[in-house]
Amino acid sequence: MIVDAHLDLAHNVVNLGRDLTLPLAELRTRDTRAEIPVVTLPALREGGVGVCFATLWVDPHKDSQPQGAHRQALKQLEVYLRWEEQGWVRILRDRASLEKHLALWPQDRITALVILIEGAECIREPGEVAFWKTEGVRLIGPAWNRTRYCGGTREPGGLSELGLELMQAMYESRLALDFSHMDEQAFWQALEVFDGPVCATHSNPRALLGGEGLEFSNRHLSDAMIQAIGARQGVIGTVLFGFFLDHTWKRGMERVGLEVVGRHLAHTAGLIGWDRVGIGSDFDGGFGMKENPYGLDEPADLQKIAQLVPEPFQSKVLGENWLRWLDTVLG
Repeated sequence: MIVDAHLDLAHNVVNLGRDLTLPLAELRTRDTRAEIPVVTLPALREGGVGVCFATLWVDPHKDSQPQGAHRQALKQLEVYLRWEEQGWVRILRDRASLEKHLALWPQDRITALVILIEGAECIREPGEVAFWKTEGVRLIGPAWNRTRYCGGTREPGGLSELGLELMQAMYESRLALDFSHMDEQAFWQALEVFDGPVCATHSNPRALLGGEGLEFSNRHLSDAMIQAIGARQGVIGTVLFGFFLDHTWKRGMERVGLEVVGRHLAHTAGLIGWDRVGIGSDFDGGFGMKENPYGLDEPADLQKIAQLVPEPFQSKVLGENWLRWLDTVLG
C-alpha cells in the first residue's frame, strides 16, 4: 500500500472545477489548464494509493480574511464528506477506522483520507480547533505563507500569541502538527511548546536546495529541523515538485530526473533513518505532470520510488512508515 501524505484534492474540485471521480485520461481530455492533472480518485485506487492526507487549503490571495477562509474550508470539507457517502473514499477518524480500512483495502482498494488543514487561517480563533476535530480533521499545518498564527514560506516570523494558543488547543484536542511551510523560528518555538505528534507532510532538505539566503530557503527543512522531527518520532514526506527538488529548475525546463528524488530521500534518511522517511507528493498542488520528475505521470508511478530506496526499507518508505505514525496519531 502506498501512502501519499499530501494531496490538495478538494482544492482541485472547489477552486479548479475538476471532477476527480473521472478516470484520469478523461479528466485530461476535459481539462484546459496548462498544468496537466495527475490525480483522480480512480487513478489513486488503480495506483495502489491506500491512504492519502487530503487538505483543506484556502488560497490566502483569494480569501485573506478568517471568515471567508472558514467558508471555503467548509466547502472543501463537504467534498470529502460527499465522497465518503458515495463510497469513493473512507475517512480515517480513529485507530478503529484505520484497522478496518487496512482489513478491507486489499479487496476493495478504496482510498482512505486523513483530513489535514494546510494554512490555519480557516480556524477563526484557537478555540475552534475542537470544532474541526469533530468534523474529522486530524492534522493542522499552521502556515502556508505567513498566517495570523506564525511565519511561513517567504514570510518569516515566529509564533504569534494566537499561535501559542493554537498549539495548546491542538494538544488538548489531540491533533498532530504538520511543520511543512512553517518558518524555522516558528518551528523551534512550536517544538518547545507542543507535546503532541509531529511530522512534515511535504518538505525537502534545505541542504540540497541552495542552503540559506534564497527566496524559498525557509520553505525547506534545515538538517537540524529534520533531526528534531526524527527525535520526536515524526515522519517527513518528500515533496515531488521540480522546483522543490532542484532549486535551479524552472517551469518549462526539462523535467527533473527521478534520481534527484532519491538524493532527497537518502539525505533525510541519513539524518534520521529510513523509518522516518515517506512520500508527500503534493501532486496537482499548483503544478501538474510536466512539473513532476520524469516518470511520475500518475499515482501508480509512485511505485517507482521504491527503486530509489534500499530494498529492506522500500515498503516502509512507500507507506508503512506513515501507517505506523498514523496508528499513534489516531489512537
